[in-house]
Amino acid sequence: MRSGGEHRFPQRPGRGKRGSRTAARRRRLAVWDSKKLGKVLTDSEGFTLYRFDKDTSEPPTSNCDGDCAKVWPAVPAQGAEAAAGTDASLIGEVTRSDGTKQLTVAGWPMYRYAEDTGPGDAGGQGVGGTWFAAAPDGKKAAVNADGPADGGQAGLAGLSVREDPELGDIVVDKRGMTVYRFKKDSAWPMKSACTGDCLQKWPVVAPVPKNDVEGVTTKGFVTFDRPDGIKQQSLDCWPLYTFSGDAKPGDTNGQGVGGTWYAVSPEAKLAGAPE
Repeated sequence: MRSGGEHRFPQRPGRGKRGSRTAARRRRLAVWDSKKLGKVLTDSEGFTLYRFDKDTSEPPTSNCDGDCAKVWPAVPAQGAEAAAGTDASLIGEVTRSDGTKQLTVAGWPMYRYAEDTGPGDAGGQGVGGTWFAAAPDGKKAAVNADGPADGGQAGLAGLSVREDPELGDIVVDKRGMTVYRFKKDSAWPMKSACTGDCLQKWPVVAPVPKNDVEGVTTKGFVTFDRPDGIKQQSLDCWPLYTFSGDAKPGDTNGQGVGGTWYAVSPEAKLAGAPE
């Protein structure tokens, strides 16, 4: 079948050169066992493959173009073969806006992360709350990543308020994790000064429906379309983040970091910041 795959020619005596080129085009996927993430799908070089929550699998659609594609390069479909022991029927392709063919697994477009420097790296895991390492079946590799409310606490709204003994009322996300603002950002024009490696420490808060907010201002409650393609929630036009150093609900380890990061009050102010 020509569509969605490569037409292969049987190797014949004296055709070794062509056979060599054909072999070079074949790229068998692989699987590595991460202690943190479980089974993770990789390309033929061992680099972690990712999926994007803003894409769709039915029908397969990629929503990462332009600057986003520079950070998250699409995995080419040509020559891709299923990893040993995995379901080959899940391998497919999608035509991107630029006309190139991108690998899909169970309908989900596959990407690499530009900042992963070698096999076994998974620096893109959880970036922006929308990028996740892919399992061999196309699902998210992280344990419970596909679970109810993405691991959120039962009964919590997308954004709500928690009373902190030192900071007073502060905003938390649906998991109960503290939400922060960065003083180097700007609200008008809306701009984020946290990019690249910064996002590893300070993941963005993904967009929240306006009707999924409790006790928090909805002034300037808009989605920020970042230059890197990630969509970020804002309050009063200020971009919102969480902190990777917070291990559980109630933690405020990001408070005051560098004199620039602070928890957010329900009015979108900097909670506990020096006057």
